[in-house]
Amino acid sequence: MSDPRGRFLKGVSLAVLAGLGTVSAAQADYFERINTYPVYKTLPEGADKATETVAEIIYASKDGRTLAFTDSPGDAIVFVNAANPLNIQPMARVDLGGEPTSVAVGVKAAYAGVNTSEDYVNPTGHLAVIALEGMGITATCDAKGQPDSVAISPDGKFVAIAIENERDEDLNDGVIPQMPAGHLAIFDLDENGAPTNCDAVRIVDLTGLAEVGPTDPEPEFVSINSANQAVVTLQENNHLAIVDLASGDVVVSFSAGAASAENIPVSKARMSDASGNNENVAREPDAVAWIDNERFVTANEGDYEGGSRGFTIWNTKGEVLFDSGNQMEHLGMSHGHYPAKRAAKKGTEPEGVAVGTFGGDTLIFVNSERGNFVAVYKDTGGEPEFVQFLPTHVGPEGLLAIPNRDLFVVANEVDSAEDNVRSHISLYKFGADAPSYPSVVSSVDPEKGAPIGWGAISALAADPSDANTLYAVSDSFYDDARIYTMDISSRPAKITSYVTVTGFDQEKLDLEGISVASDGGFWLASEGHPKNERGHLLLKVGTDGAIQEQITLPQSLIDQAKRFSFEGVAEFEMNGQPLVAVAVQREWNDDPKGHTKIGIYNPAEKSWGFVHYPLDAPKSAAGGWVGLSEIVSIGGGDFAVLERDNKGGEDAAIKQITVISLKDVVPAAHGETLPVLKKRFAMDILPAMAEGKGWILDKPEGLAITADGQLILVTDNDGVDDAPGETQLFNLGPASRLN
Repeated sequence: MSDPRGRFLKGVSLAVLAGLGTVSAAQADYFERINTYPVYKTLPEGADKATETVAEIIYASKDGRTLAFTDSPGDAIVFVNAANPLNIQPMARVDLGGEPTSVAVGVKAAYAGVNTSEDYVNPTGHLAVIALEGMGITATCDAKGQPDSVAISPDGKFVAIAIENERDEDLNDGVIPQMPAGHLAIFDLDENGAPTNCDAVRIVDLTGLAEVGPTDPEPEFVSINSANQAVVTLQENNHLAIVDLASGDVVVSFSAGAASAENIPVSKARMSDASGNNENVAREPDAVAWIDNERFVTANEGDYEGGSRGFTIWNTKGEVLFDSGNQMEHLGMSHGHYPAKRAAKKGTEPEGVAVGTFGGDTLIFVNSERGNFVAVYKDTGGEPEFVQFLPTHVGPEGLLAIPNRDLFVVANEVDSAEDNVRSHISLYKFGADAPSYPSVVSSVDPEKGAPIGWGAISALAADPSDANTLYAVSDSFYDDARIYTMDISSRPAKITSYVTVTGFDQEKLDLEGISVASDGGFWLASEGHPKNERGHLLLKVGTDGAIQEQITLPQSLIDQAKRFSFEGVAEFEMNGQPLVAVAVQREWNDDPKGHTKIGIYNPAEKSWGFVHYPLDAPKSAAGGWVGLSEIVSIGGGDFAVLERDNKGGEDAAIKQITVISLKDVVPAAHGETLPVLKKRFAMDILPAMAEGKGWILDKPEGLAITADGQLILVTDNDGVDDAPGETQLFNLGPASRLN
């Protein structure tokens, strides 16, 4: 029997999965995120900030100082000034009169594919030529169908457009053929960048090439090398073609074939555990980029029948030089970026690729559309070496390497003001001495032959005798409730093991608090929800995760409950007696406005008492609410409390630690008048959360004080579900800073 650990290590080292890179890559420079620019800032003055705006495909001017990207909801190509990448400024929004699908930029003009189709049967579209001087449209050229990807040749002589004429996914279950067939459109450019055949586009027939749907090629993406050869992906057809642009001839075409990935999440359960294998899955490549004139790389996102969850390096003969297998899946798992809801579908879903030379090395960038990350690899001519894991915002789509400015750019397309998710451009600068991300990774689970899957960290607790050990829990995003053991002796911190919580009497738990119990095991707080019959539970569990005791609130209080309930738990000692404090996130029906409860449980007497905590009023211009996320004992009846609003990005206003005391406070039984605590502002954690130059995360969720007195904070990544997916673990310095 083969060793599962050996299968896991094949092609990717443990150092890779720990975010450390290989030995040779460790000597290289790294990228560091320097800016996250919201697309809504490009809206006209006076426009509603909540207007949907998207950055999908992005390109740069030759000097790298101007960026152009597609905004499909706005029917526009957006130009921004990136001369100072730390201070992006809007330049123009060019109305195209149709949906932009892609854009490429030459010396004097930008070239946009515009979809004007009214239905799937009668696809129409054109090439819009936009002068860089003045940002006006100088030509509109019929492309004879619905455009998708646009590319310009390095010498500026050709523009090639993949005319997809995409299928109707609701017709015949989306199975092709669905006519009309797609093709490759070629426009010839003069010395000024103007199309010379605007009224007579050259059409490259791609029918009859693929084994899958040969009468209905649906080209998806196109990339051009310095020999003026275009490689075209036919995603739904699982095929690739190379076209000579001067003649319009198909030089060679070949099947994209199939690939396998072992020890990856494949079950429909909402977990990021290795649950099986993908065997001989059609690659169905999406994006493609040339590495040199003889080799190119594809991102194998898949469509209706495939998606091998990785990327492949090819030569122009159609030979596979390298396939990433399970690497993208394992990177997502080890970094807490695995999209568990997609495990049974296409997993991390690699969609985009880019190539650029930085520091003398050719680097390959591959994005995970669902995991919200970019994996950076160094080209070796053989098996590429993993270099770095870059966090993105939600839905990374377009990737852009700008080597002449030492910049790498990601266009993140998901935008919903209602869901607190906005489309962004993320910028990264080459030249850092070490990666600043990740701050947490997981070790390999020897039983599963893959990294320990994790995410949605919702609380922290410190081991009272080991300054390097923390315990964390995950919330109800996952099917299983887990307690993780984390080693923080090095950076990134490592999740080394876990236990699953067992023995509860409801469908699932929503763990939001953890505290080490003085008599062994842990106290856990599970948030209740009146609508789904999850109880508000204080749990005593053993170190093996088995529940020893389930403690409920008084029924009179349960009758007043709302969904925002238990969020933190802390064991403490008062008058020589162990007690347990539980923080309720927001006010319930019986609370005065702006006040929430902290419950005090006496294990010896099995009784509850309560106090009121006064919440700050919301300060964000976007409104929202303020609540509690964590409570930690700092000794002597004093506590550190994590208080936050529910806003992220520029709308975040309250992310803070306060200090309260139960000295000389007598908790009251429910139904009596509750004493109101006095709180003291101790620390603003917004500056620490902004240091990563990303979208400020809305959920700082866990706080702990280590055995040697360090204050540790962690954010909840919501399981990468309509959320950036970053987990940030901060050392905020000595806990004495709270005094």
